[in-house]
Amino acid sequence: MVLGAGRSGRAVADRLARDAASGHNVWVTLVDSADSGDLESRVAPLLAEGVDVRLGSESVPDDTALIVASPGLPPGSALMQAARATDAAVISEIELAYRLSASPWIAVTGTNGKTTTTMLIAHLLDEAGLPAEVVGNIGRAAVSVVGDVGPATVLVAEVSSFQLALTERFHPRVSVLLNITPDHIDWHGSLDVYAADKARIFANQTTGDTAVIDIDDPGSAAFEAPVRERDVDVRTVSRARADAFARIEDGMLVLGHDALRIELLGVDELPIRGDHNVSNALAAAAAAHSIGVSAAAIREGLRTFRPIEHRLEPVGVVAGVEYFNDSKATNPDAVLKALTAFDERPLILLLGGHNKGNDFRDLAAAVQVRCRAAVVFGESAAEFEAAFASCEGFELTRAAGMRDALSVAAGLARAGDVVLLSPACASFDEFDDYEHRGRVFRQMVAGLSAAGELR
Repeated sequence: MVLGAGRSGRAVADRLARDAASGHNVWVTLVDSADSGDLESRVAPLLAEGVDVRLGSESVPDDTALIVASPGLPPGSALMQAARATDAAVISEIELAYRLSASPWIAVTGTNGKTTTTMLIAHLLDEAGLPAEVVGNIGRAAVSVVGDVGPATVLVAEVSSFQLALTERFHPRVSVLLNITPDHIDWHGSLDVYAADKARIFANQTTGDTAVIDIDDPGSAAFEAPVRERDVDVRTVSRARADAFARIEDGMLVLGHDALRIELLGVDELPIRGDHNVSNALAAAAAAHSIGVSAAAIREGLRTFRPIEHRLEPVGVVAGVEYFNDSKATNPDAVLKALTAFDERPLILLLGGHNKGNDFRDLAAAVQVRCRAAVVFGESAAEFEAAFASCEGFELTRAAGMRDALSVAAGLARAGDVVLLSPACASFDEFDDYEHRGRVFRQMVAGLSAAGELR
């Protein structure tokens, strides 16, 4: 039984239907509580493959042997409650993919930085000539890839807390934990549960495995000692601590100590911006080094990696004002990291969208110090205004939606300024997802006139 007819659920149903067609003893049912014409068209190919598709349903048969739940399906939903009422194991797509694979895995998780670090690790492996596939939240669904690659291909996976929460046997050869800050509390119920679900990335690691852990972040640093106790090779990451395996020394990225010390390149040579991306680069380098990538390949890969779409992505310069799309910043901590990426250049920040249960007061205090102005918009605008209430003298403007917010920001901006979309919120009040929001923002910037007017 596959729960949810989104991208992940359809990929699982398709893979298992192909297994059934090849003679495997498996019957596949896909169920989704939604029922729309658009959804019907998306699942039509699965019907042709023999999948039993049930839209508009919230029931799970008692004789189900295994349930694969799509990421993000809330634990309190009727469909998930029905699944839990059966005797079947409930697992995630990433868990199923692991069970079906013969490849070594490198898995990356954290509240922020997952995508950049995952893509950078894959880039470093490619630079070294090692076959690798990016899977998980980015790239193709992992369950679709594992049947197409053999044991020589490394699977580099971005894994979310939703996916990890429903794992049992998932056992990456290398795990990477970047940070743990408040996010998705509305789904997990508490920060402690969220952190525990993230830490499931280490659950099956043992002697011979590697865990890369950023110890500058208190949330992730808490897991260094317990993971080390299981005889896992823990490689710590820090921009500040000299005892870390991956660190900064005199402006240089460095791995290892003493006779094993490796100098990589200067911080100013990295093409990706911000302190957080220095940490991401250190983590990626440590992970790649742990599976035998040479120092030369790591150096060249770090030099040639380019910013990723929707993550501090430069999208245009209009009348001397530079515009950046950081739509992937869907929580306050991601915005705090983005604020470090522009040295002392004047910033006008766009904040808004659907709040995922976060408190914006600390963010407001940091924005007041770092930014010249901010524009708030969307469903969470009133919450931002309340958070900024104590920031006397700060220029805060409320806009109706993102288009209006960009127009206001363009009117406030002067040559040399940066206008940054780093919204600290999910996008679902106005857009399909953060990618849709970022694409629309990019299109809007392309339509700005020299006078700052939207065409």
